[in-house]
Amino acid sequence: MKLTIIDKYIIKKYLGTFIFTMAIFTVVMVIFDISERLDDFLEHKAPLSKIAFEYYAGFIPFYLNFLSPLINFIAVIFFTAKMADQTEIVPILSGGMSFNRFLKPYIISASLIFLVTFVFNLYVIPKTNKLKIGFENVYVKPMDSNTKTSTHMQIDPNTFVYIKSFDNDRKIGYDFILEIFDGQELKSKLIADRITWDSVNTKWNIQNYSIRTIDSLKEEMIKGSSKDTTLDMSPKDFEVYDNIFIAMDLDELNDRIEKEKLRGTGYMTHLLLEKYKRFVYPFSAFILTLMGVALSSRKVRGGIGLSLGVGIALSFTYILFIQFATMFSLKGGLSPLIAVLIPNVIFGALSIILLIKAPK
Repeated sequence: MKLTIIDKYIIKKYLGTFIFTMAIFTVVMVIFDISERLDDFLEHKAPLSKIAFEYYAGFIPFYLNFLSPLINFIAVIFFTAKMADQTEIVPILSGGMSFNRFLKPYIISASLIFLVTFVFNLYVIPKTNKLKIGFENVYVKPMDSNTKTSTHMQIDPNTFVYIKSFDNDRKIGYDFILEIFDGQELKSKLIADRITWDSVNTKWNIQNYSIRTIDSLKEEMIKGSSKDTTLDMSPKDFEVYDNIFIAMDLDELNDRIEKEKLRGTGYMTHLLLEKYKRFVYPFSAFILTLMGVALSSRKVRGGIGLSLGVGIALSFTYILFIQFATMFSLKGGLSPLIAVLIPNVIFGALSIILLIKAPK
């Protein structure tokens, strides 16, 4: 089915209003953030080039992506309510176009927004988040200590590791223990004062160590001052920065999830939430678009103010549902997949009900 003049008109209005609203939000967010962060920038002597090309190059995509449901909903409500207020929708429907056919340009526009958001979620946002988090950890919230303590880790089905403390700046772990089991039977135990990451050879150097080997009733003790070894772990496994998972691309995220199944360091829920969000939340473009059309396609007394107010309230409620579901998953044991689906399922059902009741 070819696009009509009306279809092109609505698509132009939709995307134009969406881009304009996004630009307004960008300006407002940057102004408020500068006023809040200026003292941090000055205190830690952040270079202007890094502020522009690292911090705000990550800040703007991250928050626009987070607020895109709100921006999308406001855009749909605003221009559709304006069309209804100017009596543009009634002639379209009276001319023989069904309400379902009227939704076609909205679906096309929402599909474009969905595709862009989906691609950004998977490939762009993680890279820009790395810039933002890297900047924040140096110039906004520098950590007094970048040391992770008391780390227990399973690196394969038979191998367990314990490190009392790991200094991420120097890539050195202290009081290192490596245990190898055969089923429930301990076969080998290595104890070392330090373990240091060799970034050139991508190996670990173990210093001042002793290895106790157990073979049935026989035991053997070996001591040494230095030894290189390869282990299925890296300094990244000991990073203690906040929001480190949002800076991982999909391959890194999947790899960390597979390792977490063995290691059980307590971050599985965080990892799964981050992964599922990237695939599920872009569908909000369709849900909130249909809901917006249903709410604003009828001309009401008082102009577009009421429709716009209801739209803003519902979009904030949607974002609030996302935050509540996330907290229930992190703190209450709710399945990460269910937590991610709940907001879209509830608002998807609400949009269908509103569409059925919308004036045809």
